Amino acid sequence: MIGSGHATWHAAVALLQAGKHVAIVERDLVGGTCTNYGCDAKIALDGAFQLTEQLHRFAGSGVTGTTTIDWPALMTYKHQVIDPLAPTMTQLFTQMGITMITGDATLVDAHTVKVGGDTYTADNFVLGTGQRPATLDIPGKEYIHDSRAFLDLPDMPQRITFIGAGIIAMEFAAMAATMGRDVHIVEFSDHALNGFNPDYVAKLQAKLTQQGVQFHFGEAVTSIAHSQQGLTVTTKSGLTIETDYVLGATGRVANVENLGLEQLGIEASRRGITVNDHLQTAVPNIYASGDVINKVQPKLTPTATFESNYIAGTILGNSTPIAYPAIPSVVFTMPRIAQVGVTPSAAAQDTDNYRTQVIPFGQQLAFEYKHALDAEMTLVFDHEGYLAGASVYADDAEELINLLTLIINGHYTSTQLQQQIFAFPSANSGIIDLLSTQLPRA
Repeated sequence: MIGSGHATWHAAVALLQAGKHVAIVERDLVGGTCTNYGCDAKIALDGAFQLTEQLHRFAGSGVTGTTTIDWPALMTYKHQVIDPLAPTMTQLFTQMGITMITGDATLVDAHTVKVGGDTYTADNFVLGTGQRPATLDIPGKEYIHDSRAFLDLPDMPQRITFIGAGIIAMEFAAMAATMGRDVHIVEFSDHALNGFNPDYVAKLQAKLTQQGVQFHFGEAVTSIAHSQQGLTVTTKSGLTIETDYVLGATGRVANVENLGLEQLGIEASRRGITVNDHLQTAVPNIYASGDVINKVQPKLTPTATFESNYIAGTILGNSTPIAYPAIPSVVFTMPRIAQVGVTPSAAAQDTDNYRTQVIPFGQQLAFEYKHALDAEMTLVFDHEGYLAGASVYADDAEELINLLTLIINGHYTSTQLQQQIFAFPSANSGIIDLLSTQLPRA
């Protein structure tokens, strides 16, 4: 296993339990990006912001006063939670019997890898080297920070500028805006969060604008310079923004360099490594897993876990091509935006096969959903009436989308849902009641 994130370690454990000898090569922290300075670190910080959001909604309805987020104290908490994970995982894997190797790995041939001055042989290799942030090649690029740096900030800057309006920028901007910071988002295209429901993106953008976030669409950053006031960000149109901190969120590129792929004839680019429907590269015993794959599926931690488990099964004898289920995606802003399956935009372009239904459940389930009156979901049904996709705008959208994903992948009918008993009163039980009226009974 080259890389120790979710793209590989699930396979490593499964293969070890099946009696295989397994080694993991890692040049950075064991556990990979998500565990150490990605998803987990973000969520460790996120809870305080979600709580603040919920308290604001009950102002005048039983809650008085305001809350203040102490970023340095919150960062201390994050370190207490996150910092022990890598050494704990290292110790656990070692105790299990997995050989842990530290360093940069380079494939020598189909069965040999070199790490530092040592070489190792194996029947199979799994490449799970992930991605890294893309960087702008502009004057002053040394002032651009990435998400890893942001998630380790000792204090929140008073003025912060984001280059890009994708998931990372919008999530972090929502945090800064909640703390009352001066936030600018500079985006080359004409909209934020490409691929997500534009109606819900517009609602989120309006909320962030109301909180003071300034959006600059159709702008390309051309330079960043140090000034007496801090930093000056300049765009192609001549726009200038005075700021204290710049975060670049202009996408990510696959870590494919210096792995020895070229001499083995394995095709790779900034988008990732080319694989077949068994996740094999051009060399059949060398697999790729997770974000380093060039694929159309969302590059998310659960996708990497799914692929990791699939590869373990393939090495152990499974010959079935990989078949991805519907995969949910979430933007962890306040509120969240989540989606799975066929999008409302795609459904609108294929009305012969799909119909959509908007359900303003925040109003219909006001007390169950904790007074989040703007919470809403758009459901997509196929020509037989089964749920084929969903888009959700809500505080707990990540939980609701998991429920909807289960219904989509399980091809559930109204009768099947009604045969289950759910806890009441709860948002999920209310959603089930609303959804049951839309699904086929058979």
